[in-house]
Amino acid sequence: MDIPLKMKAAILVELGKELVVDEVELPERLEPGQVLVKVLYSGICGSQIGEINGVKGEDRFLPHLLGHEGSGEVVETGPGVRNVSAGDRVVMHWRKGPGIDAAPPLYSWKGRRLNAGFVTTFNQYAVVSENRLTKLPEGLPMDIAPLMGCAVTTGLGVINNNAGVKIGESVVVLGAGGVGLNIVQGAFMCSADPVVAVDIFDNRLEMALKFGATHLINSGKESCLEDKIREITGPSGADVVIDNTGSTEMINLAYRLTKPDGRTILVGVPKKGDNISIYSLELHFGKIITGSHGGEAEPARDIPRYASLYRKGRLKLNELVTDRFCLDDINIAIEKMKTGQTSGRCLISLHDL
Repeated sequence: MDIPLKMKAAILVELGKELVVDEVELPERLEPGQVLVKVLYSGICGSQIGEINGVKGEDRFLPHLLGHEGSGEVVETGPGVRNVSAGDRVVMHWRKGPGIDAAPPLYSWKGRRLNAGFVTTFNQYAVVSENRLTKLPEGLPMDIAPLMGCAVTTGLGVINNNAGVKIGESVVVLGAGGVGLNIVQGAFMCSADPVVAVDIFDNRLEMALKFGATHLINSGKESCLEDKIREITGPSGADVVIDNTGSTEMINLAYRLTKPDGRTILVGVPKKGDNISIYSLELHFGKIITGSHGGEAEPARDIPRYASLYRKGRLKLNELVTDRFCLDDINIAIEKMKTGQTSGRCLISLHDL
């Protein structure tokens, strides 16, 4: 495969603005541990929308590339790379796996430095750290594989690793987007009951029902959301409450709705400066509140396991992809996610396939 000098990419130039789709120059050589990947498909995660909106505050790396879940084909490997070879098909993920933790690449755009992280996927080619790549398991289609980069591994990891859900425990999921739907699916697979999905968009709640939710609540239509949820879980609340919204109001609610010996899991991240307010006494008597870092997923272990479940029809993945776009239309895709028009996951095709 010919090694390209230039590619098309979506660039974050200014916070709060649309991405700029333009031609970018690739680095002249690969450094130790770096891998050049032809990116075929990318998902869009809520984390990227947060980056675009600057929820974590000042972004000192602008302009830079984005995207952390994708699939592609290895073009070339840098010195020291052992886990993948040219021609391998791979899943691209942001959680660390085996291999070298290589330095992030430096691209060039209009004669200026263009930054990137250890993996980016809103670009036709990517220089990726070896430990952000996992070989594509047998039977996993390339256009479904990006879901393994974040949405699926995070969602199922939240249930397995962060919450440790047991058979028959009650689970409330606040926010039923791409990750939230997989949290619902994971809770269903663990035989949790009830599994309550909460969102402000009915189309996403309809999706949650298909993925195993036993109860649906549109929080925008309830005068007292807390009372409505307690009607389902019982007055003491739920064993596990998971927030995907990053809203401090919803995080405070999640904590209140958690049983005295239950677990509150935070997946969404509030805007910098927005702080939660909780009564902490219960933490001294067994109640837990904790943040999730990608469901603490281990890509090399988890991706093959989940791919096996998919092949056997026990894990729904095809149904998660509800919208497909080309790279030139990525801003339309992002807007549809922001406004709730997208029910599941958006998929971006990076090349004419």
